[in-house]
Amino acid sequence: MKKAKVLATFLVALITVTALSTVCFAAGSADVAGAITSTWDGMKGQIKTIVNDVVFPILDGVLGILLIVFITKSAISYKRNGEFDIIAPAVCLGGLLFVLTAPLYIWNIIPW
Repeated sequence: MKKAKVLATFLVALITVTALSTVCFAAGSADVAGAITSTWDGMKGQIKTIVNDVVFPILDGVLGILLIVFITKSAISYKRNGEFDIIAPAVCLGGLLFVLTAPLYIWNIIPW
């Protein structure tokens, strides 16, 4: 119980510091919009790097595993019933191709 209170207090303090740090950054010029814009411009490169190097590979791995599972399920269904369900593997393959090629064009769609 004590750990939960300490953790809750820490999280509230962290959120407060995060919310007020932009205002403190703009204190010298009183230009909050400029401070937010400069902070956002500084974060854009980091966001791109994280999305390209972490998020897309994780999605690729998950979709690759799902594709293998769906193909296996379709093959088992074909052996049992003689019916081959192509919809689930095709949708998963389409999603995998979309996510594999997304880093090439996604940053042109999002105006960064």
